[in-house]
Amino acid sequence: MSSVLAEQAVRQELPRKALVVSGALMAIGLVAFGVGLWTDAATTWRSFHVNYLYFGGLAQAGVVLASIFVIIGATWPGPVRHIAAGLSAWVPVTLVLAAIGFFGRRHIYPWIDEPVPWKAAWLNEGRLFATDLGILAVLALLSYAFLKASARPALHGAAENATGFTRRMIERWTADWRGEEEERAASAARLRVLAPIICLTFAFGYSMIAFDQVMSLSPVWFSNLFGAFYAWGAFLTCVSVTALLAAAHRRYPGLEGEITKDRLHDLGKMVFAFSVFWMYLFFSQYLVIWYGNLPEETQFFQVRLGTEFLQSTWYWEGWWDRLGEPHVKVTLLAWLCVWVIPFWLLLGQKPKRTWWFLAGVAVISALGFWLERNVLVWPSWEPEDTFAFLGWIQIGVALGFLGAFSLTYLVFTRVFPALAVPRRG
Repeated sequence: MSSVLAEQAVRQELPRKALVVSGALMAIGLVAFGVGLWTDAATTWRSFHVNYLYFGGLAQAGVVLASIFVIIGATWPGPVRHIAAGLSAWVPVTLVLAAIGFFGRRHIYPWIDEPVPWKAAWLNEGRLFATDLGILAVLALLSYAFLKASARPALHGAAENATGFTRRMIERWTADWRGEEEERAASAARLRVLAPIICLTFAFGYSMIAFDQVMSLSPVWFSNLFGAFYAWGAFLTCVSVTALLAAAHRRYPGLEGEITKDRLHDLGKMVFAFSVFWMYLFFSQYLVIWYGNLPEETQFFQVRLGTEFLQSTWYWEGWWDRLGEPHVKVTLLAWLCVWVIPFWLLLGQKPKRTWWFLAGVAVISALGFWLERNVLVWPSWEPEDTFAFLGWIQIGVALGFLGAFSLTYLVFTRVFPALAVPRRG
């Protein structure tokens, strides 16, 4: 297990180009959000909501992936575990954004102004925000504990080259140092306790987030499997982004020769296999609803997949015309990006071992899941507008989230620093 190997955290300067691009994207997002609140508050808050869900799930799944490596005692990931764990630096931001989302609640949750009487005990503001903020707070605390335990052995001495807040954080994380060997053993033991707790909390917690933040937008519809489907989507997004970041870090100082073809191959196998499992969850959910053919269940699929995929319209005549119904083509595009393309392009061994090819597929998968999150929520608000998720406000807010997320990752892994590299010599 990589946590017991000798590692060191080396502070790096922020890459200038990445810093400029991330800052520019953040500025675009802030302008789009501010002007959007003034001109079209509903669209702005809805764009905020979908991106908060996408990046929040991606970040939380980062520490879950690292936890899985710990649980199974995987030795192959090496520094890949730290690359994945670094994504969770955004987790506390998710908690803050969830609290901010309270102010846009009337534009996000239709049941606030149009209550569903028989679900009033469940679909009410107090219960929803207390539950979801509580879940996100617990996950943030667990993620913090995991990151601290994981990074502590490698951070000893790093405070000497740091200043200000970074120096104080490193000193706090390495207080009462007991010696390198003892610290590495203690870190490994602590991670083995935290890892299963994090995975279970994520599974149950993000299932609840799915029910409250996505399913409730179509308050009459329900599916017991939706929570698992949503949480797995966040996890697969993280695996794809981790594969992309691993390829991008192959020449990172201290990681030369560490992002090997074998490690890329293993990451490629994960993207391939987990995309198949995502499709399995989707089809399992769809098949039961299609077979039952109950209006309160089929409505969610009808507005996204169209009448072509309903039991009562399962015939070839006019199928192309029905594919032109609202949201259908965007839904199928997301399906292509998330499952079809990764499945066929990563079938062979060589594509998984070729860094630029794997990175390209990972980008397609991550983009596909952004489309999928939009498809899950926007049709509930705008059932007749296929491209309601596209517009200068929507794209601006999404770019702002991307810039802020990227900058958070860069600062945490470079400046803090939490991206441990093998100690050489």
